Amino acid sequence: MPHLRFFLSSFGWNLGLGMTWLPIPLYAHAQGLSNAEIGLLFAVPVIAQAPLNLVGGAYTDRIGGQRILLYSCLALALTGPWFIFATGFWMLLVGQLVLVVARAAFWPANWSMASELPGVRGVQLGRLNAVTNVGQIVGTFLSGVILAYAGFTATFAALGAVGVATLVAALNTPVGAPRPQAAKRNLLAGYRPMLRQRIILYAVMCAYLSALPFSLVTSFYPLLLDQFGHGETLSGVLISLRAIGSIAASLLAARFVRSGPDTPWPVICGVAVALGVALSPTVNHAVPIGAWLLLMGAGSAAMTLYFQITISEASRPEERASALALGGLGWSLSHLSTPLLMGQLADRYGLVTGFYVVGGLAGATALLIAWMRHWAFAKRTDEVRRA
Repeated sequence: MPHLRFFLSSFGWNLGLGMTWLPIPLYAHAQGLSNAEIGLLFAVPVIAQAPLNLVGGAYTDRIGGQRILLYSCLALALTGPWFIFATGFWMLLVGQLVLVVARAAFWPANWSMASELPGVRGVQLGRLNAVTNVGQIVGTFLSGVILAYAGFTATFAALGAVGVATLVAALNTPVGAPRPQAAKRNLLAGYRPMLRQRIILYAVMCAYLSALPFSLVTSFYPLLLDQFGHGETLSGVLISLRAIGSIAASLLAARFVRSGPDTPWPVICGVAVALGVALSPTVNHAVPIGAWLLLMGAGSAAMTLYFQITISEASRPEERASALALGGLGWSLSHLSTPLLMGQLADRYGLVTGFYVVGGLAGATALLIAWMRHWAFAKRTDEVRRA
């Protein structure tokens, strides 16, 4: 069944991705890297992700998503063995660059393939987001258990094995035919007119806020939980709660989230993300920390679904992967700025203060989105009224 093969490969890839969140920052910390260096370790590779994301989206429109998916799985498979032997900042940075290449290739292809599945687009995208978050939960929990009982080497070896298995599964996904309209033009030619669309710029801002919890979970949440005295197994469970919140929101909100200037969804989601980040370090207990991670994950997932639907509805089929890649620049901006800011704040004022500041900035971004949604749809609304 093509649907099942597609969702299975998405699950496997995200399982591998989830396995990187807990061990990599802890591995860097165990090697003596400072908070600022760890921030750079997660932020610098994202400089490469932004252009690679655009190239990945353009190539998806040209050659189809399945080939891009295979390259991404191969990059993930190579990451595990590399980290086994990586020592020091520069070798860890190379490993992070490989992960960034995998992410940059995977997301535009994955989103585009899901948007073309038969059925209601929002429901299919919601299912995809739920499946990917299930994979991230399993991967995070699995890495926490392996790390606690067998150490870093076994964890990274398991990551490599998952990457190989996912590569095999991806071979059976639907190939999809390349689009002649996209194949005849310059690879990046379609991005210039897209950048003039207010809706695309607005979606980039929504994507930025939706990715902020992801940026923190893959960098500084493990360090916060370690500072609070929680072991690797409990930390893995707590971090997985963000993905559990995302699963619930992806499935429940898929039938209700709509694009347009009047929907309150992006503002509600933005406030949920801001509260989850700012309140996570207020009480050092697993229950409230888990609750805020759940809230943050739910807000992030619903916001992700919203910007996916918004871009899909605003773009033509032959340019959809490119449009989704452009919207995904918001993710790249979050992965770049959030670890850098958190690293500097943590070294100067402490990790807890850093979470308060980033949460406050997330709240300000939610207010900006509240204004931008009317600005983004103003021209289209006027055209509908004139018609």
